Amino acid sequence: MEQKYEEEIQMLQQEIEMLEAEQEETLRSIFIEHGDRLQHELKSVFEERGGAQKPALSKLITEVRELEKDLRRQTEINGIALNECFVKTLHKSERKLVQQLRLAGHCSVLLFQVEFAVTEIQEDDALRRRVTELNIVVDGVEFKDFSAFVSRVEDTKDLLLFFRTLRTFSERCEERRQTFQHFQEKYPDVVSLPEGCRSELMIIRSPQLPGTSMTIFWKIDVSMEGVVKPSLELLLKMSDQAREFDTKKVMENGSNYFQSLLQILGVEASIEGLIRTVCS
Repeated sequence: MEQKYEEEIQMLQQEIEMLEAEQEETLRSIFIEHGDRLQHELKSVFEERGGAQKPALSKLITEVRELEKDLRRQTEINGIALNECFVKTLHKSERKLVQQLRLAGHCSVLLFQVEFAVTEIQEDDALRRRVTELNIVVDGVEFKDFSAFVSRVEDTKDLLLFFRTLRTFSERCEERRQTFQHFQEKYPDVVSLPEGCRSELMIIRSPQLPGTSMTIFWKIDVSMEGVVKPSLELLLKMSDQAREFDTKKVMENGSNYFQSLLQILGVEASIEGLIRTVCS
């Protein structure tokens, strides 16, 4: 009978520890999400009480500001901004800790939400930590170029690879957007973006030759290992009348010429060259 009571007491103690840890992590999540408002409330309390607790409150406000600065600094370094951070303890014992986490935020214009479980096991002097579950949601028109990679990351549970690749992929998407938008604004009568500046498609039409156009497809390929590489292709379209005068076989060799320009001049200079060709 005594052994049964001892086992029940031990189970209750473990449950209390789990609840305490969950409470601590819930408070941490609330702080991350509502830090600015909490700081404002702390100031209000201080003013109402006439500064009776000035030293402790001043120290707490300083710590809040330092944490905010550190968060902003991390965001500037890695380009990833978190809007939500939730942690829940599923199991806690002397040698094992299992936590469920949810992170939501954005990297450039890409919104993401990551849910994962982390298991920590203490073995002698070593602490083993691994991700045991992983679910990723990314929202944005660019996601179609990213979806296969995300599926593989969910299978391999490589969370670090996801965030590292997400940043690089977002940077390449932003470069494409800025380039497309730049040429549309500079040559509004020649350049059109039928699916918007965040898409992979840009059309260049000749004012002098109706029915003649050049379409640039700018894809951003992501390998299964997280290597991000831009891929540009050129599709030429000519009217039957223009084809009759195509003695230099521009229609036939245009795509190869464009690839050579990309290697020599780079993306912006190559596109600029194409646009000036149809404008001249």
